[in-house]
Amino acid sequence: MDTAAMHPDPAFPRFHPRPAQGWINDPNGLSYEAGRYHVFFQYNPDSARHRNICWGHLSSPDLVRWDEEPVALRPQPGGPDALGCWSGVVTDDGGVPTAAYSGVDTPGGHSRVVLARADESLRSWTQDGHIAAEIPPDPRVTAVRDPFLFSFQGRRFALQGAGLDSGHAAVLLYSVEDLRRWRYEGIWLSTEDPLAARHMPAEIWECPQLVRVPDSSGAETWLLMASLWLGTDDHDHPNGVGYLLGSLAPDGSGLPVFRPSAGGKADLGREFYAPQILALPDRALLWGWSAELADGEDLPGRLFGRSQEQIDEAGWSGILTFPRQLSVHGGVLAVEPAPELRAYRGERLHRGAAGTFALPAGAEVRVLGGEGTLRLVLVAAGQRRTVFADTVAGGDELRIFVDASIVEIYRHGSVPTTLRAYPGAGEEWQLELPHGAAADVWALRHPDRPALPEGPSAEAPPA
Repeated sequence: MDTAAMHPDPAFPRFHPRPAQGWINDPNGLSYEAGRYHVFFQYNPDSARHRNICWGHLSSPDLVRWDEEPVALRPQPGGPDALGCWSGVVTDDGGVPTAAYSGVDTPGGHSRVVLARADESLRSWTQDGHIAAEIPPDPRVTAVRDPFLFSFQGRRFALQGAGLDSGHAAVLLYSVEDLRRWRYEGIWLSTEDPLAARHMPAEIWECPQLVRVPDSSGAETWLLMASLWLGTDDHDHPNGVGYLLGSLAPDGSGLPVFRPSAGGKADLGREFYAPQILALPDRALLWGWSAELADGEDLPGRLFGRSQEQIDEAGWSGILTFPRQLSVHGGVLAVEPAPELRAYRGERLHRGAAGTFALPAGAEVRVLGGEGTLRLVLVAAGQRRTVFADTVAGGDELRIFVDASIVEIYRHGSVPTTLRAYPGAGEEWQLELPHGAAADVWALRHPDRPALPEGPSAEAPPA
């Protein structure tokens, strides 16, 4: 994609792929087919506003070089998705790539699970308006959305996020022997569970995911992740994204039962929401949505946002994060940047740097060691705005990616922090390291050929 290089807005990301114009939010339908990764996403190609939602589409052979594909799904006048093709997944149904997504056809109405089918390239889609699951016939369920499919012991099941009349958030379980007709099995898990209430507080669990993730202990560990929606949210989600780790076992009728044992947040930043996970045989990859930061007039300390008028003028809104690789170490979720991202490393600007130094608008930094506070700031004419500050100690290792207005900070063995900030005229990025810390810094560049596998070295992050 060459849209970034030509884009006139300095806040537009140069390395996180997205269309040059329009609104985007949740990643959808993550797939790996015939040697290509496919990322669909909520998309309004006509404005930077959250309306007329379609499915946009990007594809890549290597997670680094991305192509913008034709719009995949569009609202069908008079159809069950007339008011938007909302979040969902893509699955294989007898050799046919099939999307299962939330469709809405009345203002304020409930969503239903709608199917659409594609050719082998996932570029040509047929929408016939088939409804696979109606609103559950359960008076306790007051909201439902965002289907997710998974397999367990040779059977196919689905989840949907939900809100209950009790005020609890929940996920609903379906049996899916026939993709065209889902069977509702009931409320599967909710914030009535004490561990779920602690780590995933919400009124509705959105975008639920259930996948097996590699565990260094060798255990068969399942990850349940959901986005934590509150009634006061307006594209600003203070509760973020939570997760539970646990085991899966069948009940007497063969339905899966999830027993959570631990949990936490999937990202420590406010500007991260609605992720989706691609579970592959050897690894699990995640993309999330980072919304534009509000102008912050009513949010003390958040001085980096844009007004709606500025967003409209720029003509675009929303970024998908870099792909992230998930695993479990020591009973907690560990999230690292996908190893393929090393192909973005261009000129090495610093080796073992200490103290304070400037960063370009596209940079990767690897920080080792040190004791004290690390700060990422924007500086101009003696004025400093702190974008990120955190304590590092001992053997900590951080990888920091700066790409125009998005910052992703990964702490090895833990979860990342996603931030947004908009450098003003004359402002530059600076990194302030604590005593004893050392940093390698690369300018990001777009590779002109496929990235080669990088062997073990002092520069490569631990596996």
